[in-house]
Amino acid sequence: MDSRLFGEFMGTLVLVLIGNGVVANVVLKKTLGSAAGWLTIVFGFGLGVVAGVFTAIACGSTDAHINPAVTLAFAISSGDFSKFVPYLIAQVLGGFVGGTLVWIHFMPHWAETPDPGSKLACFSTGPAIKNTGANIVSEIIGTFLLVLTIASIVKTSPAPGLVPFLVGAMVWAIGSGLGGTTGFAINPARDLGPRIAHAILPIPGKGGSDFGYGFTVPVLGGLIGGALAGLFIKVAHL
Repeated sequence: MDSRLFGEFMGTLVLVLIGNGVVANVVLKKTLGSAAGWLTIVFGFGLGVVAGVFTAIACGSTDAHINPAVTLAFAISSGDFSKFVPYLIAQVLGGFVGGTLVWIHFMPHWAETPDPGSKLACFSTGPAIKNTGANIVSEIIGTFLLVLTIASIVKTSPAPGLVPFLVGAMVWAIGSGLGGTTGFAINPARDLGPRIAHAILPIPGKGGSDFGYGFTVPVLGGLIGGALAGLFIKVAHL
C-alpha cells in the first residue's frame, strides 16, 4: 500500500477507535464511563482527531486529512483531484476497521444494552430531531466550518507539531457549539465506515443501520460542506 494511503487508513482508524470508543464508553450499559455525558464525547472526539492526525503523519500521509470532506475541499481549491478517490477508500476502510475494534473492545456490553439506538450511536451519527433538510444543513455548516478553520490554521503557519492539537480543538469546539443537532459527523468516513461495520457485525439486538439517513446527511451533507469550503478557500486565497 502507498504510504500516504496507509497513513490515511491508520489515522482514520485511530480517530474512530478513540472517538467512537468514547461514545460507546458513555452510552453502553455497565461501563465505568456510562452516562458520563455529551461533554465527555466532544472532548474525547477532539483528542481522537489529534491522535488520528499524528498517526496519519507518522504512518506516511503528510496531508493527514483523515476526512473525505477535507480531501475534497483541498482538491477543489488546488484543482488536483488525483488523491480524492484513493484517500476516500483508505479513510472509509480505516473507519470500518476502527468501528470493528470498538465492537471487539466493548464485547460484553452489547448484550447488556437493550436500546438498539444506543448501539448504533457507537458506530455512526443520528439526529436529535429527524428533519432531513435541517439535518443536512447542520452537517454542511459544521463541515464547512471545520475545513475553513483547518485552512486558516495552516495559513498562519503555527509551530511544528501544533497543527494537530489546534485541529482537534476545533473539532471539540464544533461539537460543543453545533454538534447537538446531528451528532456532528463532519466527516463522511467517520460515519460511513463504522456504519458498514454495524451492518455486518453480529451485534445482539442491534436493529437497522439506517443507511438512508447515513448516505443523505453525514455523507452527502459532509461532502457538500467540504466542496463549499474548497470553493471559499480558492476564492479567498487561503
